[in-house]
Amino acid sequence: MNPQFSRRQILGAALAGSAAATVPSWAQTGWPTRPVNLVVPFPAGGGTDAFARPIAAQFQRLTGRTLVIDNKGGAGGTLGAGVAAKAAPDGYNFFMGAVHHTIAPSMYPRLDYDLERDLVPLILVASVPQVVVVNPRKIAATRFQDFLAELRARPGKFNYGSAGSGTSHHLAGELFKQQTRTFITHIPYRGAGPALQGLIAGDVDMMFDGLGSSAAHIQGGRIRALMVSGKERNPALPDVPSAGELGLPDYNVTTWYGVWAPRGTPAEAQAAAIEAIRQSVRADEARAVWARQGASFPDLTGDQFAAFIRGEIRQWSEVVKASGAKLD
Repeated sequence: MNPQFSRRQILGAALAGSAAATVPSWAQTGWPTRPVNLVVPFPAGGGTDAFARPIAAQFQRLTGRTLVIDNKGGAGGTLGAGVAAKAAPDGYNFFMGAVHHTIAPSMYPRLDYDLERDLVPLILVASVPQVVVVNPRKIAATRFQDFLAELRARPGKFNYGSAGSGTSHHLAGELFKQQTRTFITHIPYRGAGPALQGLIAGDVDMMFDGLGSSAAHIQGGRIRALMVSGKERNPALPDVPSAGELGLPDYNVTTWYGVWAPRGTPAEAQAAAIEAIRQSVRADEARAVWARQGASFPDLTGDQFAAFIRGEIRQWSEVVKASGAKLD
């Protein structure tokens, strides 16, 4: 038994009876008794960070303890994942990963961690659809159908920027090419921010970006959205047609974020963390910000989240294999 959780605390949680319906699990177990560390495997200011920090603020309000954001960027998010996988499983170390981590096993020949073996999935926090965006000075088309016709008529003429080889931006583009039977040249950048700035500057023609980071630029007219992934339109972009409407029902690409714990973390700490994070995500202040980014909140936990991860790993493995994508 982990020394952070006494037998009395655990029995108290198990025997709380009707009080358990109203008393949060962290109050029942006494967790947390000190600051909690959350590894975010991307630089500050990125998409994952944008979800982690509001959660941290709400976490402190709910539990009275600090959720320390530990940004460890590098190698497409795999460096931080490796650090998190090796962290002490004491109930005070957690990891906030993203869709990139289900792509990595297919793109990186050697990882110093195994996502499914070394980390326990706790909760899928949020999901943001990908959006097809173009530079309006370089692409005259205002309708997706017209742009698609041009892509097919001029293979190799256009290019798209990404956050780097092996990222969701890159593979979203490869999946798009497969499903639309087009050829577009991939231009990798060192991060989503630089790629988006390259699109705004006109250095690349288009991008497959998460709606969260593109929304403000779309609204400001710096880039134009032609399609949002999924079967339905997104409330944040009600005038932009969905992939389903446009005849691409299987183009359902999302940038999603979730929380894991190192394998061996006590079950009671996992349960308490899930509840604290869930309530942090549900806070009105946080949701008001994320709603403007087109986020939805699937609320998958435990085994459901694990099944979701397995499905994502299979999907991206197939995309990587079909596209022949390689790290540059």
